Parts: sequence; structure tokens; C-alpha cells
Amino acid sequence: MMSDSVPTDTSAPARRARAAAGSPWRTRFWVLLAGAVQALCFAPGPLPAWSLPFVQIASLAILAAYAWGASGPRQAAGYGWLFGLSQFAIGVYWLTISMHQFGGLALPLAIGALLLFAAAMAAYAAGACALSAWLCAGHGNPEQPARRQILNAAAWACAWTLFEWLRGTLFTGFTWLNVGYAHAEGMFAAWAPLVGVYGLAWLSAFAAGSIALMARAKDTPYDRSAAATIALTLLTGLAGISLAHIQWAQPHGQPMLVRLVQPATPQSEKFDPARFPAIQDRTRQLAGLAAKTPQDRPGLIVLPETVMPIFQDQVPPALWQPWLDLARRMDAGLLLGLPLHERTPDGDRYTNGATVIRPDDRQPPLYAGQWRYDKRHLVPFGEFIPPGFHWFVRALQIPLGDFDRGSERQPPLMLAGQALAVNICYEDAFGEEIAAAVAPGDDGSPGASILVNLSNLAWFGDTWALRQHLWISRMRALETARPVIRATNTGTTAAIDPDGQVRGQLDPAIPGVLDVEIQGAQGLTPYVRWGNGPILVWVLLGLLLAWRYRRPRRAS
Repeated sequence: MMSDSVPTDTSAPARRARAAAGSPWRTRFWVLLAGAVQALCFAPGPLPAWSLPFVQIASLAILAAYAWGASGPRQAAGYGWLFGLSQFAIGVYWLTISMHQFGGLALPLAIGALLLFAAAMAAYAAGACALSAWLCAGHGNPEQPARRQILNAAAWACAWTLFEWLRGTLFTGFTWLNVGYAHAEGMFAAWAPLVGVYGLAWLSAFAAGSIALMARAKDTPYDRSAAATIALTLLTGLAGISLAHIQWAQPHGQPMLVRLVQPATPQSEKFDPARFPAIQDRTRQLAGLAAKTPQDRPGLIVLPETVMPIFQDQVPPALWQPWLDLARRMDAGLLLGLPLHERTPDGDRYTNGATVIRPDDRQPPLYAGQWRYDKRHLVPFGEFIPPGFHWFVRALQIPLGDFDRGSERQPPLMLAGQALAVNICYEDAFGEEIAAAVAPGDDGSPGASILVNLSNLAWFGDTWALRQHLWISRMRALETARPVIRATNTGTTAAIDPDGQVRGQLDPAIPGVLDVEIQGAQGLTPYVRWGNGPILVWVLLGLLLAWRYRRPRRAS
């Protein structure tokens, strides 16, 4: 006779888990601490860069161990929620700066809004833990053969990756603190051109699950079976080291000399009409600094998001003329971010955008046919107002709070034989959208040979946000095998090579320019060709397999 009942787990690890469950406050403390530690893993400081992937895996392993030791999916979800709450409350603490210091929201309300946001984001970790605990019911204990241990770790990795993807997709998505970003350096980094950041999330979650299983199997006859998952993790890491030697793209055209401008305009001054002329003069002086030699003169000068903080058709012609003169004097194109206003048959359109002034332009960028880019992935509350939340944005007093979206496929900026794909601020946190800009268009239009990010993170002060965003841009370079240049208001202004290494960067919050030679690239990585499709198929197949073997049958 066969029975589907779940056997009682009497192993030493299970007894330890039940003992821990008898101290719920201690368990919650360790889960909260693990989430707080994970929040430190998405940019260097205070942790050194080399340690980030290891600390991230270790902190997630703590959560995996507690989720498997939970009494059921509901308790596991509670552990996941506490972990996520701590991770996001600490990891994106800088949101309170924009809401309180620049948005005018009282500090207690700003902290409350941050905690509500963290609680919402923590729901995804809760879902991953609940799903994993449910899938592993009946064989979540470590007393199993190696193949079942591998399936346990894979089920955990698939559940975690699925909910990372959901968090980055639903309600316009929020990909910040995706565990894959902790691996912009390390043994998994070279997998990025194949599987993207969600693939790195799977690898890191599998490694964490492997460690958790090994810890639970300690002091039992089954620790060798659990060690099989550790061995598989090490093999993927060694494969990643080998993958680093593959050249996914080839140089395209001649190198381009680019100047990246960091005005370091305080956010408190940026939208002050009385300071507008002086700020523009100061920014132009930076952009027009003499090159070391005539041969080092840049062919493109890139300025950050909203360096011109008012709509282009509201800028007096007298204030446009110095910019036209600068482009002509430097014999260089000026790529600058600014809000754009367009009158159409369907009404007025307002976008957060970018435009270019060429050396031979004799009139400002107000006329039809001028190259422009309109931001397509807008920030909720900062750039568009979700239905029912107009009262919240009014309370924040944030300027330029409701833009229209740009179209999905926009032509790159063609300059000196290179195709430059522009994205603005946190648009480059969405790898699938950046990959689409690198791939050729359906109409045969060229894909990008260089990626350009224009940002203004002055809303968040000199905080982790600046360094976290740089780490995200490094991942985009890895995924696409394209150089990335970043011009930001207060940081981090940088140039990144196609292998994800930072070629040069400016110190944050200090005015300056970074002159750098950029070599465009051609060639498509597997991730650019197929996007997130392969890793999502892998995740779904893994979940189906784990579901198939969820309740092991045994003779009674």
C-alpha cells in the first residue's frame, strides 16, 4: 500500500530547526539581520567590492535555511517578508531624502512612506519563500540523495528568480536590489552576457540554497549528498571564469573622444528660476574647458538629465545662443537632457528627454526633424502619477511630476559612425529594454554601438543610490558587451568598458569633466538575442519538476 503522507523529519538539523522555531524572536532577529546585511551588497561601501557576491550569497543562505526549517509555507512567507522589509528599508533608505528634504514631506511621514514601500517590496520575498517551502514539502529535510538535494536548491533558486522577475515587471517594475546586481564582479559576472541579471539571480540563489542545505545536513550521514550542490555551484563559478575569455562583440568604427560633464548643481538650486542663468553659465564653463592638446578635443560633450531644467520652448533665445556658440567653438556635438514640449494634433505632449546641438546648428532645438529622445520608462510619483495618487504628489511638491511616455523603439543618435542609444536615469535598471536598443530594429535600423545614460540623482544626496546605480550600469555593459558612458549631475559620472570594468569616474558631488576615449562595438550577446526568455523557461521548468516530485511516495 502506498501513502502520500509527509514523513516526520527526526534528523538533527530538523530538531535544531524546531528548537529555533521555539524561539521566534531569535529567529526573526536573525532573518532581519540577514536582510540588513544583504542591503549592503549592491555597491561597495562599507563592504569592499570583492566581498559583495560572497556576502550576498551568505545572507540569502540564512533566509533559505529558515524558510526550509519553517513549519509550513505561511511561516516561511513571514520569514521572507521580514528579510525583504529589512533589505529594502535599509537598501533604499535614500528615498526619504527626496521625499523629506526636496519633496517637503514631514520626516515621520517620509519614513512611514519608505516602510510602506519596503513592506510592499518584501511581499515578493515572502512569495518566494512560501513557494519554495511548499514545493519542498516532504523532502525539504537534508536526509535525501544528491539528486534530490540539487532539486531542492534548484526549486529555491527558481522560486526566488521568479519573484525577482515579477518585482521587476509588475506595476512598471522595480528592479533595484535584484540579487544579481551584487555579482557585477565575481565568479558569476561572466554569465551575464548569456543569461542576464535574472540568470545571475538564479545562480546566486542556487548557491545560497546549496549552502543552506549543507548547513542543515551538518553532523548527519547525509552531508555528502548536500555537498553535491556545493560542488555544482563551484562548477558554475569555474565555468564563469572561463566564459570571461569569450569576446562577444568586436570593435566598430574609430574610437570617439567624449567629454562627460558633472555640474554638481545642488537639487535645492536646480529648479530655482533666479539661479537659472548662473547655473547655465557655470555648466557651460565646465563643458567648454580647453582640452590638453588639440588632438584630445572631444567630438561629443554629454551633459546630464535636466541640465536644462525647463521646457525647451520656454527657454529665451538669448539663453540658447551661448549653447549654440559652445558647440561651434568646441566643434563638438552637445548631448543634453531637458524636458521637451511638443504640440500634436492629439494635444500637448510633455516628456523627460534629451536632444543634441551640432556644431553647424544655427537655431536652438525647437524645430521639426531635430534628433530627440523621450524617456519611456517613467518613475512612479517622480515622473508620472499613478491613478488615485495625485494627492500624494501634491503633498510632495515635486516639479515636473507627470510626463508622457516615449515610444518603445527610438532612433539612436548617429555620430562619427557610431550609434548611441540614450536612456535616462533608472531606465538602465531594465536590462531587457536596454538589450532591445542594442539589437537591430525590425525595420533594419542599426542597434546601438554605445550606451549613454543621463541621470540626476541629486534628489538622493551623496548616498548609496549613486554607487548602486553605477553597479547597475556595469551589469548593462556586461549583458550587452557595449561600452556605457554616464553623465550625471552629482554622480556617479563614469565610463564603463564592455566587460563591465569602470575605465574612469568622477568623485561624487564635485563639479568636473571626464574626458575619455570610447570604442564602439558590434556583435550580439545571447542575452541581447533572446532577452529574459531562456531564464524564464528554465525557471518554469524547474518549478514544474519540483512540483512533480513535491510529495515523495514511499511504501507503508
